[in-house]
Amino acid sequence: MVRAIRGAIQVDANDRDSIIAGTTELVNAIMGRNELTTDDVISVLFTATPDLTAEFPALAARKLGFHEVPLICCTEIDVPGALPRVVRLMAHVETDRPRSEMQHVYLRGAVALRQDIAQ
Repeated sequence: MVRAIRGAIQVDANDRDSIIAGTTELVNAIMGRNELTTDDVISVLFTATPDLTAEFPALAARKLGFHEVPLICCTEIDVPGALPRVVRLMAHVETDRPRSEMQHVYLRGAVALRQDIAQ
């Protein structure tokens, strides 16, 4: 079965190290909490708020071994008053686990985005 997993993290600053570190933390948390390997991942869509321009979040996934997984980065909609410095992702994975067991991960300040499903 194919499942989608959502996640987000608020990073400290618009610099390469902050974006890579935050995205790495988010990807590792999603992979760990859902007991996944890169072989389970079909694709990952990353978005970043318009204030994050120093690096592509997908680079963090490549550094973690996502060499054969299609990745893409986009800019999040610039909504007035939205939480700043947020990297979001939606991963499509192959798993036998039911949808109700998928662990969506919201870290740091991004917990405020989805308090209903944040782990």
